[in-house]
Amino acid sequence: MARVKIRGLTKAYDGTLAVKGLHLEIHDKEFVVLLGPSGCGKTTTLRCVAGLESPDAGEIYIGDRLVNDLDPKDRNIAMVFQNYALYPHMTVYKNLAFPLENRRLPAGEIDARVRKTAKLLQIDHLLGRKPAQLSGGQQQRVAVGRAIVREPQAFLMDEPLSNLDAKLRVHMRAELKRLQKDIGVTTIYVTHDQVEAMTMADRVAIMNGGLLQQCGSPTQIFRTPANQFVGGFIGNPPMNFLAGSVGPEGMFDLNILKLPLPPDLAEIATHASSDEIVLGIRPQDVRVSLQSTDEPCICTETFATEPMGDQTILDMKVGDALVKAVVVPEFPADMGTEVWISFPARKLHLFDKKTGRALV
Repeated sequence: MARVKIRGLTKAYDGTLAVKGLHLEIHDKEFVVLLGPSGCGKTTTLRCVAGLESPDAGEIYIGDRLVNDLDPKDRNIAMVFQNYALYPHMTVYKNLAFPLENRRLPAGEIDARVRKTAKLLQIDHLLGRKPAQLSGGQQQRVAVGRAIVREPQAFLMDEPLSNLDAKLRVHMRAELKRLQKDIGVTTIYVTHDQVEAMTMADRVAIMNGGLLQQCGSPTQIFRTPANQFVGGFIGNPPMNFLAGSVGPEGMFDLNILKLPLPPDLAEIATHASSDEIVLGIRPQDVRVSLQSTDEPCICTETFATEPMGDQTILDMKVGDALVKAVVVPEFPADMGTEVWISFPARKLHLFDKKTGRALV
């Protein structure tokens, strides 16, 4: 197995930059997910590592070897595509054996590897079937098996679960994560699904507009977003944002409420590029009550309710913004109910309004 290093990767299509100066290192045996909205550059990055696209600038190393000028077949990587790309006229056995036959391995070694891989993925009873006779989950296992059987230095996976139904995706997430740990192969996985990323990855690399926004463990990304984009992209429901300014004595002025900030937060807020900052707070941290409390709070009413079974999401208007809060299902609030909301100071995130970067 091997680490993958990306140094200053830049790629443009028709003059439009898809990836801009990306620096990223995936450690040996690590599972890293490239996450971001459509068009953010994550698939372009993966295709450059695979050799399916040629970078305009930058270097890509697999192990200690610079691979920029190597063909995909010479990079010792295996890729799993969104559509699985199985050969419809071949049996499962032949699909698994095909990459080994291309390398002209001995027949006995091919058979041993195919059967070992099939057993690992619990598809050994399907070896005689063709792809059209398989379910979506079974086809996905065959596609993964075709990658595993090659014993590559790294796996590259481009949204391999997106064609599965919701229930099967949840099941296959756990299977893929366990499989990657069992075989210990370096893996780069592309998805736009944050739940997939957060539940599977050792580290998540969040991209937007071709730029790397933040790379860290799922816990780090959630608790300490590097900027407003990451704070709003990660989390379900997403983080609430309220724009305001910090005035004398560390008071955060929301126009409709002056919120006293702890001295350390007030000091940090002074490092913004202007007086204007954005307050961020996750819906799980917003406190909602049916009456006023001793702490600074805002009186408003519920704009909408979103029952989720195990919890309810309340939508409330605060000025021009819609603030979401997560409450227990039994919370007695229907649309139009008067409520009081407050923001615990230690749960606040502060962002520079001009640059979007996190202040705390």
